[in-house]
Formats: sequence, structure tokens, C-alpha cells
Amino acid sequence: MAKNTWRVLYVVLWAAVIITVDVLFVRHHVGERLLLNVGMVLVFVVFYLTVLRRR
Repeated sequence: MAKNTWRVLYVVLWAAVIITVDVLFVRHHVGERLLLNVGMVLVFVVFYLTVLRRR
């Protein structure tokens, strides 16, 4: 049960970071916004697979 709680918190944090960066920095730049979102998703996935999945 604790692993599921950490996974849910990780996904919520992930969504909050992406939405915050979108709104604050790249609101009016469509191309840059897409590239930045894809990059952030890749960073979160790599971090999850290398660090959090081992627990």
C-alpha cells in the first residue's frame, strides 16, 4: 500500500511541475512548450526507472 501511495504522489508532483512550468514560462510559445513538456516527461520517467523503481 505504501508503494502505491508514493507512486500517486509522484504522479501528482509530476503533473504539478509540468503545469506550473507551462503557465509561468512558456504560455504563448507552442513549439517550445511541446518540446519542454516532452523533455520533462522523459526526465521524470528516467528518474522513476532509475531511482524510485528500485524501492
